[in-house]
Amino acid sequence: MEKITLTVPANRALRGRALAGVVGSGDMEVLFTADQGQTLTIDITTSVDNSRSRWEALFTRLQTVSSLPAGKLTIHDFGATPGVARIRIEQVFEEVSYA
Repeated sequence: MEKITLTVPANRALRGRALAGVVGSGDMEVLFTADQGQTLTIDITTSVDNSRSRWEALFTRLQTVSSLPAGKLTIHDFGATPGVARIRIEQVFEEVSYA
């Protein structure tokens, strides 16, 4: 089990909270809580040790293809692939944009 905290610049403001996925399903759960700051703080608890570089690469890619919102992202990962991780993260951002 590994715990990772990342902080990335945010350039979009949203309001509210959203949840996507269920950790007990065998992949991952993502909770987002918006705030009015300038950063996105990401707290990851993963069953995959030594995966920091994978998560950093995923958020670097997300920054290049979309605007990240300010707030806190909490991820409980149970070995999801990078593709599933990206889908869950994008789902939670989309859900909160409609809140």
